[in-house]
Amino acid sequence: MAGLNVMLTTLLLFQEEVTGWDFISLWRKMGWGARSVVILLFLMSAWSIGVMIDRWIAFGAARKQSRLFAPAVAGALKDGKIEEAIAIAEQNKRSHLAKVVTAGLQEFQAHQVSTEIPGEEIEASKRALERATAIVNAELKRGVSGLATIGSTAPFVGLFGTVLGIINAFQKIQEMKTTGLTAVAGGIAEALVTTAIGLFVAVPAVWVYNYFTGKIEAFDVEMSNSSSELIDYFIKRRQRERR
Repeated sequence: MAGLNVMLTTLLLFQEEVTGWDFISLWRKMGWGARSVVILLFLMSAWSIGVMIDRWIAFGAARKQSRLFAPAVAGALKDGKIEEAIAIAEQNKRSHLAKVVTAGLQEFQAHQVSTEIPGEEIEASKRALERATAIVNAELKRGVSGLATIGSTAPFVGLFGTVLGIINAFQKIQEMKTTGLTAVAGGIAEALVTTAIGLFVAVPAVWVYNYFTGKIEAFDVEMSNSSSELIDYFIKRRQRERR
């Protein structure tokens, strides 16, 4: 009976202490150290959400325009119309394929008027395609690495808030000269909230980072294939011109 009475008393104290444990009440109970951690985590979350939205729009536009660009430019090149192919590429500036193909076509067209070095236009086009691929790859990765940083550091930032909450709990124990649940409940809540927010920020960032990384790798493969196909086209075109 004595043990049961102690348990019931503890539960009643805990219930009294947690009454009104909404976010505003918890915020008021937090020390400035824990508040700073929460603010930092919300800033990290806002930044990661901004990157997610920006990259989602950019990748969607690149995919949509590339689906329209690929067959259109293939038809123009099949007819030997390089200027028309360049015009089509310029109409699809958000396509990753268009950015790469445009660089190769413009370089090939610029060197085609000169015959001083045989095959120089093809080598120049290769270099232009490589440069364009590197630039587009960097554009696609813009902000994505930050998601990995947030995903790996947010739990530790939350853990830092947890440490501050536990310190706050011990300080209240010292102030109240008691070791009961009432003395430490606020500090424990502060610790748990910062940990939860840290995980809430980190998990989506890691998921989306892995998803975007897969997308970028797929885009890289498409750009590499398009570059190879374009070089093959230049070689065949040059062979036809020599006949």
